[in-house]
Amino acid sequence: MMEAIKRIHHITAIVGDPNENLRFYRDVLGQRLIKQTVNFDDPGVYHLYFADKDATPGTVITFFPWTNDNVGRKGSGQVGRIAYRVPAGSMDYWKKRLADNGVESTETEFFGAKTLEFPDGHGLDLAIVESAETADNNDILGFHGAELLSGNPEGTKDLLTGKMGLKALDIDDGNQHFETAGDEKHHIITSLPPQPHGRFGIGTVHHIAWSVPDMDTMKEWQAALRDDGFGVTEVRDRTYFRSIYTGEKGDIVFEFATNGPGFDVDEDPSELGTSLKLPEQYEHKRPEYEKTLPKLDI
Repeated sequence: MMEAIKRIHHITAIVGDPNENLRFYRDVLGQRLIKQTVNFDDPGVYHLYFADKDATPGTVITFFPWTNDNVGRKGSGQVGRIAYRVPAGSMDYWKKRLADNGVESTETEFFGAKTLEFPDGHGLDLAIVESAETADNNDILGFHGAELLSGNPEGTKDLLTGKMGLKALDIDDGNQHFETAGDEKHHIITSLPPQPHGRFGIGTVHHIAWSVPDMDTMKEWQAALRDDGFGVTEVRDRTYFRSIYTGEKGDIVFEFATNGPGFDVDEDPSELGTSLKLPEQYEHKRPEYEKTLPKLDI
């Protein structure tokens, strides 16, 4: 039996102009840019990482900013709405903050608690969920969870609960609700019924990554998933973590990523996100990337 997945490691989405992306997540949501690098599989494109001010695991969202007009189509095989958790009593603050920045929001209880739904500047579906946790400010605490747009909800449920150790929650709204086993208790929804198949592009989520403690556990997951008939990649070196990818039965891309070595392996913690960092295999092309990538308004 595999050790239960404790939390989301990161979520990666496709957006548009990188400076619009930076302004929204830094200036509106108050997140810190902790890493500017390139998409290791498509190095002509930025890969921007945002998190809380301490780059705490379980708070990281990353983006591939596409500078074309290739807008995606939301649908099955993707992650849907991404939810952030905020302190108790801070919803009025966030509703006003969003409105003051021209962002329309809608109050719901989509995540089984008081929820504020809204889009980012490129049409990505987001939410803020009020937690029971108190704090001395209104800052985002980290992820609350995410919606999975599964093409096979029962197949997705079997993996989440049967192998990954998520717990099914008793919320009677027509969807399936789960939470991770760790302290964060990240809330995962599989929406019913399945939607038509989506297409990746601006405004869609590319994948969700689940946190595993180390390489030994990663290799155990790799073997266990393959034994269950999943197609699984070789281990990929992402500099800040190692990871594997698989397409689960609902066609959503799941990544399993190690906690280490961490985001400070190539930058001092106080300087995270302040300069372009490249993996060794692309360092020789730095002049080209620095010339062709849009300049960030940092």
